[in-house]
Amino acid sequence: MLREAGHTMPSILFVCTGNIFRSMTAEYALKARLDSRSPIRVSSAGTVAIPQQMHTDVRAYLVQRGADPFPHQQRRVSAELLRASDLVIAMSTDHQALLFDTFEYRAPLFNEICHGRSEPLLDIWEAIPAWETDRDAARHDAFRVMEYIWTSIPCLLQNLGTY
Repeated sequence: MLREAGHTMPSILFVCTGNIFRSMTAEYALKARLDSRSPIRVSSAGTVAIPQQMHTDVRAYLVQRGADPFPHQQRRVSAELLRASDLVIAMSTDHQALLFDTFEYRAPLFNEICHGRSEPLLDIWEAIPAWETDRDAARHDAFRVMEYIWTSIPCLLQNLGTY
């Protein structure tokens, strides 16, 4: 359950690797579903977050969905971000492990909250081993993952009360 953590509004932090694909898509998808008067603050971060540009396909997908990803600033997860968040949601099991090993923070998986499944939401390179040479498969998987995240957000909202 979202709890107050010493700040005025409850907050959700999505965590993935680079903060330019999965966690960012979840951030914008949830923001799009929240009423403008919602007290919930939504953000995202990456476990590695090596400076890199958001892929044009990711940007185009979010724009098509009515989101404005242009102001997005990639950032790395930190103890400070975790302390400032009421609920941290890991996109994959490797993010869960890093959050626990580095910060002793137990974060539920995105799929766990949305669908009751302890399954990771794989990055493109994990799902498509030949992603660098098979660009069509990689692109198809990226759109599949973004659509999956976007359409899973109503389930996340429905199940938030149990976390």
